[in-house]
Amino acid sequence: MQRNGQNPSPELSRMSAETPLVEETGPGPSDWIATGREEVRAILGDAERFSTRPPADSEADSRRLTQIGNLLQYDPPEHTRLRKMLTPEFTMRRMRRMEPIIEGVVADRLDVMERAGQPADLMRHVAWPVPGLVACGLLGVPRDDQAELARNLDLSRRNDRPRRLVQAAVNAFEGYLDRFIAQKRADPGGDDLISMLIKEHGDGVSDKELVGFSDSLLAGGLENMAGMLGLGTLTLLEHPDQLALLRERPELMGQAVEEMLRYAAVAPMASPRTALVDVPMAGRTMKAGEIVSCSLLAVNRSQCPDASRDGFDIVRENNNHMAFGHGIHHCVGAALARMELRIAFTRLLERFPGLRLAVPAEEVRYRPQGLSVYGIEKLPLAW
Repeated sequence: MQRNGQNPSPELSRMSAETPLVEETGPGPSDWIATGREEVRAILGDAERFSTRPPADSEADSRRLTQIGNLLQYDPPEHTRLRKMLTPEFTMRRMRRMEPIIEGVVADRLDVMERAGQPADLMRHVAWPVPGLVACGLLGVPRDDQAELARNLDLSRRNDRPRRLVQAAVNAFEGYLDRFIAQKRADPGGDDLISMLIKEHGDGVSDKELVGFSDSLLAGGLENMAGMLGLGTLTLLEHPDQLALLRERPELMGQAVEEMLRYAAVAPMASPRTALVDVPMAGRTMKAGEIVSCSLLAVNRSQCPDASRDGFDIVRENNNHMAFGHGIHHCVGAALARMELRIAFTRLLERFPGLRLAVPAEEVRYRPQGLSVYGIEKLPLAW
């Protein structure tokens, strides 16, 4: 989990090169750590021998810990049932109806940042608000409710505020989702995601499942996308040759986004897997009941397809990153995330041709080490 700025620690790089599957002997939550590309792909792609349910002493305890509606905590056949419902709502054809919503949200937040004056914090004005507002638009949250919901979601994820304020935000956020889903169930009249799920599946999807899915999409999407918008911008500014190439050839934005996803690796670890049977791998044997953590940071950086070119390269060929995971738990919202990033970075660079860091790179404040999602606390920019 540890990094030096954006780079993985030398220890992780050595581990991934020498011992792609390591037995954890310390007090950590995992029994094994997988850092090799082939090992990580094999584990994440094997839903028959590895469970993604929350680790616990028994299957019953694991099921009690599972957040209803969160696909990352479901195994087949429950996962298969929910995934089949959601996948049609995240096709590129259906995602295109989100494009004007994303364009509007991004334009509005760039206006806010420009009005704030220089230097302006990208994280405060753009990176955190944009994904929350886009997710609200996807789910069909009324415009009048979006700002307050986004504020409560942001505060509920903070660890630098008084506990009572954080808990109040959590209660307000969860209470709103309960009321929101109940209202949608009574009148699913729109073409938003929740309305479409209710109209197409009726009682086949429960209110609790809809609440849990909305919660995981809002919370997980917010942190991951905010992290990508901050780290991606910093990466471009720290690689002026690549930024110049992108400005010269804007048609490369799609490739640039894929490289930013690989390079930033905002989610350093996949959700832990529990071996359901004894699994031999890389000359070792993981015993049934043991927990393995898969390092996406190692795979995306130290184990990239051309390890000799691990630097940031927007024309990299065969960029087979795992930023969205792998296997049946590959991110269902990947198409939406890619569209959101392409639009946000394109409009940011168009709006501010002279975009630059307003502080030395070594003064950029990163989020605390060890969080499930890596990112930046503040990113002061000038233009």
